Amino acid sequence: MVTMSYSYKETRLNLEPSSSSYIVEIELPTLSPPSRSPRKSAAKNEVSRATASAIYYRKHHSFPKGFLWRVIEDETVLSIRTVDICKPKKASDANLILNFHFQHPIKPTCVALCDPSDHDALSIFVLDTANQLYTIFLRPDSFRKRSFVETGLGDTCRVFQPNAFRNFKHPYRLIAVSNNQLVATLSDGGHILFDRNTSHNASQLPWKETFHNAKGWFRSLLGARGDLDIKAAAAAVQTDLGLDNASFLFTVCLDHRLRIWNLNNGQILAALDLINATRDPQETGKWQLDASQTNLIRIVGNTEGKRLCVTYSPVGPGEFKFWMLESDDENSVEVNDLFPDVKLIAIPPLGSDVWTLADFSVTERSATRGYRLWLLWKNNVAYRVQELKFLLEDILDAWNNRWKSVFSDTAIPTAQVSGPSDPTCPTEKWLQLIFFPGRFPRATVEAALNAYEGAIGKPGSSSSRSSHGLAESICSAIASTSSLNKSSSGDMDYEQFRNSSEMQWRKFYRILLELDKPRGEALALSHEPETGMSWVICADGISAIRECSEAEQIVYNPHSTFEGSTEVPTLVTAGVNFVEGFSDGMLQLCHSVLRPEMFEESSKSDQERLQFFSDKAGFWRQITEEDATQVTDALGPNFNLVTTRLYDRVLGTLNEVWDCEYQTELPLTELGRKIIVRGVQDLAELQWNIGFSQLILLVHMEFEFDRPEDALHNRVEVGVIYRNLLIILKRLELVRWLASTQLTAPLPKTDKSNSMSGGSPMAPKRQVEDHRVLTALEGNIGHLLELPELRSIPSDAMPRLITSIVADLCTPASNVQLQPQYIQCGLLVRDRADLAAELTPFCEQDPFSTYAQGRVYLALKDFTTAATYFKKAAYGMSVPQANPEKHSSGLLDETEWNLLFAGLPRYYAHIVALFEQQKAYSFVTDFARLALQFVRSNMEDADKVRTEIQCRLFSGALATSQFELAHATVVAMKDHALQHSCLRALIQRMCDNLHNSELVNLTFPGLQSAVDDILAQHCTDTVDVITGVPYHQILYAWRVKRNDYRGAASILLDRIQKLRQLGEGDQVTGDDVLDTAVTRQYLMLINVLSCVDPKQAWITVEGQPRPIKLGPASFSDLSRRRVVTLADIRKEYQAELDRIAAIQNNQFGFTADDEMEIL
Repeated sequence: MVTMSYSYKETRLNLEPSSSSYIVEIELPTLSPPSRSPRKSAAKNEVSRATASAIYYRKHHSFPKGFLWRVIEDETVLSIRTVDICKPKKASDANLILNFHFQHPIKPTCVALCDPSDHDALSIFVLDTANQLYTIFLRPDSFRKRSFVETGLGDTCRVFQPNAFRNFKHPYRLIAVSNNQLVATLSDGGHILFDRNTSHNASQLPWKETFHNAKGWFRSLLGARGDLDIKAAAAAVQTDLGLDNASFLFTVCLDHRLRIWNLNNGQILAALDLINATRDPQETGKWQLDASQTNLIRIVGNTEGKRLCVTYSPVGPGEFKFWMLESDDENSVEVNDLFPDVKLIAIPPLGSDVWTLADFSVTERSATRGYRLWLLWKNNVAYRVQELKFLLEDILDAWNNRWKSVFSDTAIPTAQVSGPSDPTCPTEKWLQLIFFPGRFPRATVEAALNAYEGAIGKPGSSSSRSSHGLAESICSAIASTSSLNKSSSGDMDYEQFRNSSEMQWRKFYRILLELDKPRGEALALSHEPETGMSWVICADGISAIRECSEAEQIVYNPHSTFEGSTEVPTLVTAGVNFVEGFSDGMLQLCHSVLRPEMFEESSKSDQERLQFFSDKAGFWRQITEEDATQVTDALGPNFNLVTTRLYDRVLGTLNEVWDCEYQTELPLTELGRKIIVRGVQDLAELQWNIGFSQLILLVHMEFEFDRPEDALHNRVEVGVIYRNLLIILKRLELVRWLASTQLTAPLPKTDKSNSMSGGSPMAPKRQVEDHRVLTALEGNIGHLLELPELRSIPSDAMPRLITSIVADLCTPASNVQLQPQYIQCGLLVRDRADLAAELTPFCEQDPFSTYAQGRVYLALKDFTTAATYFKKAAYGMSVPQANPEKHSSGLLDETEWNLLFAGLPRYYAHIVALFEQQKAYSFVTDFARLALQFVRSNMEDADKVRTEIQCRLFSGALATSQFELAHATVVAMKDHALQHSCLRALIQRMCDNLHNSELVNLTFPGLQSAVDDILAQHCTDTVDVITGVPYHQILYAWRVKRNDYRGAASILLDRIQKLRQLGEGDQVTGDDVLDTAVTRQYLMLINVLSCVDPKQAWITVEGQPRPIKLGPASFSDLSRRRVVTLADIRKEYQAELDRIAAIQNNQFGFTADDEMEIL
């Protein structure tokens, strides 16, 4: 039995686009009315699974080069997308997915693609069950711009009904020889050659049909019912063997024979057994092939007139045969069996399962490097992939000893069991598991939710899910099955509730896994010779095959050698096996102790840190004698195998740095970035397990000794290894967080639809999103990932390059710096301060990182914490620098950068502006006062800076009603225009909020006259002196406070006049009918003038525009300025009292002009 080592790792991707706007639905015309009944609606999860799929690589043009086509939705939709990993420097991504809707089901074996040599385009040929031949011509922009296809296909889609298919011919397979020639193999063993018609009647007859048959005309008619003849081609390949004007068709027929056709004349040039076996004529049934076995022949090579042909026979144990094809002209082919006496039997994967070879691929590496053979094995929905590199000269040795396998991670991830001391809610853990990026498509999760709701008898609706969110709908469904009850003691039974919820989550997860299994069924194997990339195309996914990293090779091949010895695999395996015995609770405890060790600075010595970790984690309590013996059996007594050099080698496998010898010029496409992200997810998890287990094992070995002289630290640099492991784990923790955190980003301008509101009338309506979903890793470093020019690297280097990039991202010494502070800035730009806060433990203590933490907490409205960080960063962010690094992921603009590294006043002014944007005015005042403390008269633009800060300080003080601070700020202002404006605002705010006594008590040195003028102007503008702001009373108090009694009297007189104008002067305000608003004002007026020297007890009054005539002695009807004395006012007061008394006694004049007669 051949033992195969794992040299490759598959990276599985689902085909769910990052944005629904990338999907374009296109309805195709038909010449035959649909005869099928309307299809029953199926679950989205089933609709998205393909029945046939493959990747086609264009030969004549470089980008887009690879196209993945899939037959989905009950074989009525052909979905096509690009699958290039990299792109030219200035090219736009071709992200659109084109879904062509056919009126009749597609024949899955009759889809062919071709790229014209004279046009940068893609030609698609499809036969449906109505035997209509579709020809679709797509430009590269069809996969970039929605408008390119939404406006209609027009002449780029043509439908043709072949005459032969109308009568008695039944197509079985379709092959595109070129853009102008097709071959359709028939069920009767013949084939039809379609040559494109270039004459004037091409619109009526676009194809010329030529029929060739392997048997007579009459026998051909006998197979007209469509049954497969024994000579029907199960597989077919066309080649010209590198000769001009030559065209040969190689068909593997159901009778186990290989037939070679000359397509130029329809003659059969040769017919021989598929593996050159000698067969008994009586055992024809034994050698008959199954029609479902279609991948049986491959032809490779570039030498003119010479090709290598590889055939596979599924009969018996499964045998490969290698043929050399040679030809000197277009009329003959010589077929030579390279190994007639050798049986090359395919070796299935190890195990008791029955594996079937489903597909294989052969490529020529180069003229001197031989060939590469890839095998795809299937067992139900499971599959395995094997690879063999060989030269024809030593194929026997290679076949027996050099097979390599691709590791498929079949382990099913699950959430840890929840316990009473678990810091994480079980719901949160399960949601993180289910919605881990790239694990399950949304359609599969929705289908699982439907099935779960049906099982618990709670039907849900898609409309409610769209409004509440899928995660919330799942939580709601599961919460409906559990309730929090009281225990027998009367307390709330939280343990029962947690166990019940855990059970329901696991039930839902099992349903989800069952629905997800069919998506992983392998349909085809594809290999791209130019880059060396191999792919496994699944029903609803695709797997890229890359080389294993050093750490992966050790873990996947634990019994193999590494760098010439088994020491490294032994130590790694011992650590992994040691930790595997830990309970979930112990693992959680170890992680909780490890976290502060990774993120916090420690003043302890290395030995003290190890002792602290051992005491806090306490995992030694769960270690049995068997566990300890297992470690010593692997590493020897007293762990003699362990040395510092051995640990350096182990740590070296976790520090693979990519030192690319070629210049990187090609950016990655979105698919390429997804492959990197998925690879990072897998490798970071594996390396984390290695690093974590090695750290636990190191602590265990350090304190596992009988005599002090046997302690590990006496011969191994335990402290250095411990610190290095912490550095590696910290980097891996950051990478894992980035690769598992999803966020939304706006679509690039090139991806936005030019027809968002419109579209083709034949395209089904679809809600178009204006954003895409991506991981934080892709969003932050995706633009930095590039590959070398493909012509400058070996033809099979791509799988290694991908692994190099993935491994490099995971190492602390990576070429790509993952600086958390800049990632936080990018998240703040995306309004994801909640995610940015999770990165705080990873940040350093440098000034910009500290400043970034302040910005994070500022966005979270935690102003106190933000202020603390801003103050800590003040000195470092304000010291002038010659050329400061201005990088903030778009968080800071040029104006804000100019305030940093320019002194403390400008730094604090910047912070003031930030708090002002958040309307945190109490912090505005705090930092503004700090800024003013550092303004020096000798600094540049000192007055300008001071004025700006004073303005913000005043605004903050005003907003927080700190009127004394606002008063002091206004007084200190030197800009008189700004000072007067702020003074007016201060008076307005204090009056509006009825802080009248505080206003009157403020001193306003040098501004008292301005305050008086402002209040006087408000009094002049005030009409309603009853319900409005009492400016008259405020000004009265202001003037009395400052001994301006005559001024106070004049404002009282003005209020008396406005009271009379409002008609409110006669309203009784007390028990006495003579106690009115006007009489009260008269009393105040008399009192205030009584405080003045009698010779100065006078004021001047102005005439009113509309005087009110109250009597000959009234001064209310004056039309010009007049002096009014105290005696006049007393007389007027008496007249007012008499008038009120007369009214109370009903003494009125008979006409409007009559005066009242006062008795």
